[in-house]
Amino acid sequence: MKSRLYIVIFLFLFALGLNSYAILRRSLLMNAQELGSSLARGYAAEESSNLVVFATLLSFGTLNLDQQIEGEIQNTEVQIQWLQEYFKRLQAVVGENVIDPYAIVDGKIVAANPWEGDDDYDYEQTDWYRRATEADGEIIFTDVYTDVIYDRSVLTIAQESPSTGIVIAFDIFPENFQLESDVLTLPENASLYLCDKNGTLVWYETNLNDFSQEVIQEYVSGLAEKGQRGELDEYDVFVRSPDQAKRTAYYHQMSNGWQVILTIPYETLLGNLERFSLAFVFILLAGLLAVVFIAWRDIRLNGQIERTNETVRVLGNSYYALYRVNCAEETYEMIKGSDYVRSRIPQTGSYDQLCRVMGEVIEKDAYQEFMECFSLESIQKLVKNRVKDFGGDFRRLFDDAYHWVNIRVLFDESLLPEEAVLCFREVDQEKQQQFEERRLLEDALENARNSEKTKQAFFSNMSHDMRTPLNAITSLSELALTNIGEQERVADYLEKIRISSRQLLDLVNDILDVSRMEQGKIALDYQEFNLRKSLEEITASFHLQAEREEKRFSSVFDIRNERILGDSFRISQILNNLLSNAFKFTGKGDEISLQVKQFESMGSAKFQFIVKDTGIGMSQEFLPHLFEPYARETRFTARQISGTGLGMPIVQNLVKQMSGQINVESRLGEGTVFTVTVPFAVAEEEEREDKSGAEQSGPHEAAADGQEEDGFSLKGRRVLLAEDNLINMEIATEILTMHGVEVVQAENGLEAVEAFQASVPFSIDAILMDMQMPKMDGCEAAKRIRSLHRPDSGLPILAVTANAFAEDIAETSKAGMDAHISKPIDFNILCRTLEELISEKRS
Repeated sequence: MKSRLYIVIFLFLFALGLNSYAILRRSLLMNAQELGSSLARGYAAEESSNLVVFATLLSFGTLNLDQQIEGEIQNTEVQIQWLQEYFKRLQAVVGENVIDPYAIVDGKIVAANPWEGDDDYDYEQTDWYRRATEADGEIIFTDVYTDVIYDRSVLTIAQESPSTGIVIAFDIFPENFQLESDVLTLPENASLYLCDKNGTLVWYETNLNDFSQEVIQEYVSGLAEKGQRGELDEYDVFVRSPDQAKRTAYYHQMSNGWQVILTIPYETLLGNLERFSLAFVFILLAGLLAVVFIAWRDIRLNGQIERTNETVRVLGNSYYALYRVNCAEETYEMIKGSDYVRSRIPQTGSYDQLCRVMGEVIEKDAYQEFMECFSLESIQKLVKNRVKDFGGDFRRLFDDAYHWVNIRVLFDESLLPEEAVLCFREVDQEKQQQFEERRLLEDALENARNSEKTKQAFFSNMSHDMRTPLNAITSLSELALTNIGEQERVADYLEKIRISSRQLLDLVNDILDVSRMEQGKIALDYQEFNLRKSLEEITASFHLQAEREEKRFSSVFDIRNERILGDSFRISQILNNLLSNAFKFTGKGDEISLQVKQFESMGSAKFQFIVKDTGIGMSQEFLPHLFEPYARETRFTARQISGTGLGMPIVQNLVKQMSGQINVESRLGEGTVFTVTVPFAVAEEEEREDKSGAEQSGPHEAAADGQEEDGFSLKGRRVLLAEDNLINMEIATEILTMHGVEVVQAENGLEAVEAFQASVPFSIDAILMDMQMPKMDGCEAAKRIRSLHRPDSGLPILAVTANAFAEDIAETSKAGMDAHISKPIDFNILCRTLEELISEKRS
């Protein structure tokens, strides 16, 4: 209430101050208007008197000339003499350079100050002459204009003598209209402007000396227009001068149409008032701050009290029952209670009565524990030991169901020494959530244990599966060295080493793919390719395997659109995994088939790949775990099956990335059917088939000895080989040399750049570049070579590296390399790629 009273008082004083300021300001401005208008009229009167003096002198001359004519002095020469004498007396009266008198006598100009060319001057075309001859002897005043003789601003008054037709004229210079009155003085920093009826400046006095005549003329013309429209008549009107100062303007129009404008700075009129206003505003602000501080303090205190009350209400609302217990008197006071308890006991009573009613709703098994923990003796001990919060959970009957309830004994120094508060809150939902979280934790722990077992099994299998080909490679290498002279046996050993190496490579690739799959780093590379040709290449090796293992393998392709957009490598990986598993889990005489069908669905093309076998099949218990990493089912076969259990998770992940689906049907002893359905965009039919084959799989027509059907050969080609591993360098050099290639060796990227720089242009046909090398890596070396100013800097550069992932390939392309060959090197692919790139560069 106090803060509101302070605000009301402050607002009253503020309104009173504003009203007083407005009244005072209005009075000052009205007085200033009256004073300014009076000054403007006074200045106008003074200027009018100056004009009257000049008009009187002109009338005197015309009148005397007429009198001379009446005295019959009509001789022209005599008239001219009389005018010249009149002009001399006139200049003696008004002073030199105040006016320039002259007359027109019989078509000639008679001037007090003759000028060159007056005989040729066409006075009849001048405004002052025409107006004087048309005025019937009245005096005329011109506006300010630029005189052609003096090239300066003048105004002319003229009068025609009715008797003689002689026209007498005075050119008056505007600077002679200066204010000379001792009575009228300009206020401080005021400006006075005298204009003709068109707003052109005749004379002015101002402190705007920093501005040009043109700027001041434009400013005054605007004021004159406002004055003519009456916009300067109000007392509170102000204008902005060229220096952006705020000024009041007072306007008066003379009888001849001339205009007097007086401007006075606001600061001159209201300077003291402004200073008083600033002091007044400062006092008001200080008062406002004081009132705001007092009001803020009261509001803050009231807010704290209100928040405390709200907090208490919120806490109270979170409990369905509150009881204040007095241990000394063994009584309770019901602050808040459930409907059942309120119907059974009064608002206050003995604590034993409250406990009996609680026994009716508390779960029977928990009642005894409840009475031990929350008896009067227990509560007294808690209060005595200053235990401020004690409690637990139990189940209480609500209507027909038991819910979990939390009870707390609260103690605080603000209560009486023997008092405490019993609080009851329903926590059934929280309790159920805790149970659910505990169950989830137990499940997670069990899953972690199972996962650990699965991983242990995986590492055990992987160790076995990796050691198996490694043992074969090691043992067979020793056997080959022992039997070096027996060619057939050594050839057999080498073939088995090659198979074991390929098995080990597939195992490593699967492990890397799963690792990248778990990290979400497997990316698809969609390009246009021929699906039928890709399928034929995939199935070709399996037809040979089926012949060796005495199994029956068939493939059927029902495809309308052969050219599609997709990742041919990943499609091959999916089908190779499925077909490899089919061959693994089938025996002699079993059947394996691959069927590929195309069908339309929702306006797009879908392709279905069905891999079917009549092998040992899978149990129904294992099927849900088929796509889990590391999972394998080998207990139903008499023979040991190699593998890590990673192939199927990889297949499922790839199919999902392609927006496809994979389904499996299997029965023990009957076989397995995998169905993969994937949508693909159909490529445009205009692409030529032979071009698509070249784009997808390279020049397959190349033979192993480096010959193509068109006769192209690697023989005689010179290749720069950058490889830091000496064994890899030896192997690559030997294979290339076998194909007739001359090899230039470099052990790192820097040596490769230097060797290329030192070579004769076009003497090197291609570069094979490892990526990870000391001193300079392959990508940096490729960039350096591409940036050289040589005509052959665009030669083919192939990345030959163990980095086989998509981002590694992208990095080599960014560095300017033309192709990517993964280690271990397939030398048939390497030779074909070299032939293709060299032919392309040559063409």
